[in-house]
Amino acid sequence: MDIVVSKKLESLPPYLFAEIDAAKRKAKAEGRNIIDLGVGDPDIPTPSFVIEKLYEAARDPRNHRYALDQGMPELREAIADWYRQRFGVTLDPATEVLPLIGSKEGIAHLPIAFLNKGDVTLVPDPGYPPYRNATILADGKPYAMPLRQSNGFLPDLDAVSPAVADKARLMFLNYPNNPTGAVADSAFFEKVVAFAQAHQVVICHDAAYSEVAFDGFRAVSFLETPGAKEVGVEFHSLSKTYNMTGWRLGWVCGHAGVVAALARVKSNIDSGIFQAIQVAGLAALREGSSVVEQNNKIYGERCQVFVDGLNSLGWKAQKPKASFYVWVKLPKKAKSSVEFARILLERANIVATPGVGFGKYGEGYVRFAMTLDKARLQEAVERMKVYLVDQF
Repeated sequence: MDIVVSKKLESLPPYLFAEIDAAKRKAKAEGRNIIDLGVGDPDIPTPSFVIEKLYEAARDPRNHRYALDQGMPELREAIADWYRQRFGVTLDPATEVLPLIGSKEGIAHLPIAFLNKGDVTLVPDPGYPPYRNATILADGKPYAMPLRQSNGFLPDLDAVSPAVADKARLMFLNYPNNPTGAVADSAFFEKVVAFAQAHQVVICHDAAYSEVAFDGFRAVSFLETPGAKEVGVEFHSLSKTYNMTGWRLGWVCGHAGVVAALARVKSNIDSGIFQAIQVAGLAALREGSSVVEQNNKIYGERCQVFVDGLNSLGWKAQKPKASFYVWVKLPKKAKSSVEFARILLERANIVATPGVGFGKYGEGYVRFAMTLDKARLQEAVERMKVYLVDQF
């Protein structure tokens, strides 16, 4: 039998990170010494006290059954406590917090709750691919908001035409930003709230990298902005903060109506998060402040080493204030981001992410993830110096 997939599925571009992973696995199978700076997957282990808490909870038969769809009350309370301590934001654990099977899951399901066929979602470009792809899967139309270096990689909200803005139901934002490493301040979020109020747009802010920051920088929360909780929600995750990418534990918080709508979608799709993982996540939130400090020291040093190395080759790289990504313009002689990423892999055995994979406005850039130790980052620079001399 011939398998014919839906037009929606056909309309999706190949998932960027899946393609990168396939190329990486092929290269490794050939016995090549790969330096993987592609996918942002922390190499630092999950804290031991979190692992011990999981082990303890996994042995408890009470955690072996279906989990509560809306998460353990204790976890929701811990999330609300964390938000109050970190950002000064007050959340009702019962109605304004919803644990997720990783924040990506919630981001991908939210458009189902709000989009009718043809409705518009405003998405950053370059941006995390699920913002755009989840819109398409929900029969919506993604509208790109260009993120340009000249504007600090912030979208120009005034450039969104009123006709498009009035059709928009959702806006995705992400600061600290993936892939650019850019940050946003309170003044920008005030403009976002005003835009949402004027056009009745639900704001979905992805704050997965808020705790990865260097040199004294502290990211602000969208929900700190006056009026923000009346127009949107914020997604967060334990993945980058506590080195728990594989654990799949995150949350959404903010506007109670938006949280409830996403909970309704999830109740028809999944059966909750394995409760032992929730117990471990609760421990991370309550006891993990020193982990964040240690991680940031490591990532900050890595970023500095790599940026210094790139600049020694003639690049004009800047250390980010937050996230663990170095987003840099292509060398002068590089033809395109995809071609340059291919050359990196073929000649130097380095995996990096082409900027165009995050959207057309990402062309001309490449993203490196600082998820390997300093020695490997220095080796990557040396390989570029030897094998990519014709690109500079």
